[in-house]
Amino acid sequence: MDIGDMRRDFESEGLDREHLDDDPVRQFELWFNDARKAGILEPNAMSLATTGADFQPDLRTVLLKYFDHDGFVFYTNYGSRKARELEENPKAALLFPWIGLNRQVIVQGMVTRVSQTESLRYFASRPRGSQLGAWVSEQSKVIRSRGLLEQKVAEIKRKFGDGEIPLPSFWGGYRVVPRRIEFWQGRPSRLHDRFEYLRSDNGWTIQRLQP
Repeated sequence: MDIGDMRRDFESEGLDREHLDDDPVRQFELWFNDARKAGILEPNAMSLATTGADFQPDLRTVLLKYFDHDGFVFYTNYGSRKARELEENPKAALLFPWIGLNRQVIVQGMVTRVSQTESLRYFASRPRGSQLGAWVSEQSKVIRSRGLLEQKVAEIKRKFGDGEIPLPSFWGGYRVVPRRIEFWQGRPSRLHDRFEYLRSDNGWTIQRLQP
């Protein structure tokens, strides 16, 4: 299938240095709020890229659950493929594709586990079904059928009954501590505006990139 003629021009206002916050986290918050106000479906959905010891890039979509100046936090099973790769190579890249606004943001940095206290706080806020799902799924492992998964759900429901569901020891959060953040604004004729923030011991430097 030849789809080479699928394209559209990006009609949007430009992005200039004077319109950017000196702090990339504050700039991200501004754009994130714009995405929410614009009705972007799940603006906290982000592509998470990792590589393990075999250097094979891996990619999946996860949900951002928290961000501040310490980093960008998501949660997963510590036995999942992504978790194994992060243990082997604790670096990651995130992509927020806010296509409806002709914008995207890329975050790159080192990855650390969040504290058990942070994981517990978030786990306690999850819907009960999601809490049960965390206990049931041996994420990324092979399973023969959907029926077996549903059987495991029934078993774990019986185990906990109506009581409180504890945090699994194999489940928790990761924090991507940014070293580089890029803000991309689509423009006509593919002459997009791109600015990257690079972190050093002296703070952040900002520079424009060619499209």
